[in-house]
Amino acid sequence: MAAEGGNTTKPPAEAESTRPAARRAVAGRLSWGLADQAASSVSNFAVGIYVARSLGLTAFGVFSLAWVTYGVVLNVSRGLATDPLVVRFSGVQAASWRTAVARSSGTALGVGAALGAASLVFGLALGGRVGVAFACLGVVLPGLLLQDAWRFAFFAAGAGRKAFVNDMVWAVVLVPAMVVAAREGSVGAFVLAWGVSAAVAAVYGVVQSGIRPRPAGAREWLREHHDLGSRYLVENVTNSGASQLRAYGLGAIVGVGAVGVVRGAELLLGPFLAVLMGLSLVTVAEAARVLRRAPHRLAAFCLLLGGGQAVAATLWGGALLLVPDRLGKLVLGGVWHSASQLIVPVTLGVAGAGLGTGAAAGLRALGAARRSLRSQLIASACYVVGGLGGAAAAGTAGSAWGVAAATLGSSAVWWLQLRAALREHHRNPIPEVRTS
Repeated sequence: MAAEGGNTTKPPAEAESTRPAARRAVAGRLSWGLADQAASSVSNFAVGIYVARSLGLTAFGVFSLAWVTYGVVLNVSRGLATDPLVVRFSGVQAASWRTAVARSSGTALGVGAALGAASLVFGLALGGRVGVAFACLGVVLPGLLLQDAWRFAFFAAGAGRKAFVNDMVWAVVLVPAMVVAAREGSVGAFVLAWGVSAAVAAVYGVVQSGIRPRPAGAREWLREHHDLGSRYLVENVTNSGASQLRAYGLGAIVGVGAVGVVRGAELLLGPFLAVLMGLSLVTVAEAARVLRRAPHRLAAFCLLLGGGQAVAATLWGGALLLVPDRLGKLVLGGVWHSASQLIVPVTLGVAGAGLGTGAAAGLRALGAARRSLRSQLIASACYVVGGLGGAAAAGTAGSAWGVAAATLGSSAVWWLQLRAALREHHRNPIPEVRTS
């Protein structure tokens, strides 16, 4: 992060006059962040609902396996490419930001090409509906990861409006793509429709930013940010890998249909899950600004962030319990009956995750990658043990309750690590200098 040099103490009158402007700026950035996450969550929710109604429970379970796998690859890209960008290049000079974005987006594109090729080969070798889904996912991964990279880049620059517009472009293109996929009626067609529409938004991101991704700069980017990238890679992959292991294990223990049931229940909490998945787009960049300008306010910022999400998720879950079966069937079709029985444990799990992400944002802003990694390893281990142990003991419902207990418990670990990191920062408050 760029260090602020010189005497930063302002006269009382000047400080008072700048506070309202600073608050308005923060509110503006967070508002665009909320708008972008709303667009993303509505889009993800609509895709899930449309696919569930179009394919049925078993085929929707296959699509969900591809979706979960995409989450793992996405987190590889974020750990190596865009998480270091947000931590070290939020609010820096435009020239430094542009240079960093070119290399960061090039890294994301390279990750998509490499892992996409692996997914394509694996899918062709596996065959069947699952194999086709993975092969199609491999084709569209580069576009999906590049689109995500633009969102991070825009929020690092404080230009959340551009991220919102980019997501809206994806959503608009997604509508006719999904209609075409429905006519085909296969899992592969839906995966391609989802990914190709993201690729259109990724190309538009080049137009918005005026920056071409530089895959050739990926090696230099990885070398310069190895200290953060390596730990964030393990942390992110551990997080999404735990979800993937739980999904595969649940399918093996209970059946592929159980994966679709859990995914259906998660769709009902879709707005909050989407916010959690893309939380660092807004909150890490904002927490980094808070740390530079008013470090004593970082803990309160993180608590407000995590507590607000937990309360909102709980209220949303409570409202879902009041939804009549007729309306639920209209939304999820045949998936509703089984998914609705998991609303309470899934809501508790999302609330616990929301509370923990407040502390996670603070650890990222502090650059405390070692503590962040430690927290994520513990949380992921608890998630897998709870999810699979619960499945073995009590089927799909047991898996949901096991995950809820694991997520609520691990949120305490995140907050204990943040408290320790804040104490270390107060003892050694000099930030690391990054100018390019």
